[in-house]
Amino acid sequence: MENFKNLSPIKVDKTTIINLEKGKLPPQVIDLEEAVLGAMMIDKKGVDDVIDILQPDAFYKDAHKYIFEAILQLFTETQPIDLLTVSTQLKKNGKLDLAGGDFYLIQLTQKIASSAHIEFHSRIILQKFIQRSLIRISSEIIEESYDETTDVFDLLDKAESKLYEVTQGNIKRSSETAQSLVLQAKKRIEEIAGKEGLSGIATGFEKLDEVTSGWQPSDLIIIAARPGMGKTAFVLSMARNVSIQFGHAVAIFSLEMASVQLITRLISSETGLSSEKLRTGKLEKHEWEQLSTKVKDLEKAPLFIDDTPSLSIFDLRAKCRRLASQHGIKLIIIDYLQLMTAGGSGKGGGNREQEISTISRNLKALAKELNVPVIALSQLSRAVETRGSSKRPLLSDLRESGAIEQDADIVSFIYRPEYYKIEEWDDDEASSTTGQAEFIIAKHRNGGLENIRLKFLGHLGKFDNLEEFTGGYDDLPSKMNHDDNPFITKNLPSPNEAFGSNLNDDDDDSDVPF
Repeated sequence: MENFKNLSPIKVDKTTIINLEKGKLPPQVIDLEEAVLGAMMIDKKGVDDVIDILQPDAFYKDAHKYIFEAILQLFTETQPIDLLTVSTQLKKNGKLDLAGGDFYLIQLTQKIASSAHIEFHSRIILQKFIQRSLIRISSEIIEESYDETTDVFDLLDKAESKLYEVTQGNIKRSSETAQSLVLQAKKRIEEIAGKEGLSGIATGFEKLDEVTSGWQPSDLIIIAARPGMGKTAFVLSMARNVSIQFGHAVAIFSLEMASVQLITRLISSETGLSSEKLRTGKLEKHEWEQLSTKVKDLEKAPLFIDDTPSLSIFDLRAKCRRLASQHGIKLIIIDYLQLMTAGGSGKGGGNREQEISTISRNLKALAKELNVPVIALSQLSRAVETRGSSKRPLLSDLRESGAIEQDADIVSFIYRPEYYKIEEWDDDEASSTTGQAEFIIAKHRNGGLENIRLKFLGHLGKFDNLEEFTGGYDDLPSKMNHDDNPFITKNLPSPNEAFGSNLNDDDDDSDVPF
């Protein structure tokens, strides 16, 4: 005790007192939290106004989180919400005492007279929650930035992902209860049942939409083919339908062709003018008028094209998040997967198969994060060319097929027998293959497999429904034989004859024989 008596007293100077007074508290509005909860228990309209704005974590005080959870449970079960029902629900949850008991609930209802301004108050609570989230995220980023073992590109991707969640007002929870997920699934089924048409994004190809019910949110779709089959032409035709016909925003990432080349091909498809005429500019007067008139819809289309070469998966995810935030894109198309790099992630080193595995895994993660379908084009190996009479692609023909096949929800192929000088389909009807293509669904995680016939209009770089051709006779080449069927191109040379043998070169990735 003698030693303690000899110790000098601790001196607290004026500066220390000032610093303590300036101590920081997390952003919070306890009084507005009380007002909002009180209003929700006395007025049903108040619940309807804010139930989609707030979530339990938005409340700073733990007691308020438990009360809001009880209200949310009652709301999802379509039960009445008042002082007694909330108290009963808290008892069921075993959290009445943690929420302050019945006396605290009574106090909340006494502090407010109506639900006036409840939406405004709830948005202030949400703002404070976002501020707290930003503080937490920033602290995590700072801490990880000091760690020398952290991959800087992984850290950038993680930081941007977390900030994107904040901008979407969707601070993700680590897990959800079965009850919550079942309710979400039921709501989704009810929406689909009450909705006319398809549950996903329509492609404009009727038989394909029947099989898939449209491209579904969060799905990764692989469309593969050999060079010259028309991969780019197919996705451009689809992007045109989705953006112009159905009004959905589409993002195309073209790693092979320049954006002006792509839009020129879309102009050819839209106007019915051949790409050769557009490339040379040798148009008649009426064709200039046709060009000016028919591109108006294309000009207004919510279509975004990025032609950054050797795009890394890191850059792609960053660009897609911005497009989703700014323009609400509903479909992402990548042309094509093998031209992407895993650069920046720090995990793409090693052989090419490991790099493709990283890319495909990240594409699936991107589809889930943005909740939109992601379509990636892919090349096939030369194994198709070495087979005998049948040139139909197989899943094993995918380059680096293991990871791609595993990550994809749908794997499909484009096959044109005419390219291989096969004049008749190998079915019972043995019909002509001229100007036709087959869209083969070889893997479908949530549906059936199907081979779908489509019309291929090579001079326009366009795919269409086989049963109906909307272009009309004016859009067909003048030398075409129209005796019986406007689709039969008897006087046109085959693609190999007209454009040389370089289409068989594996390194030539031009998809349409223009």
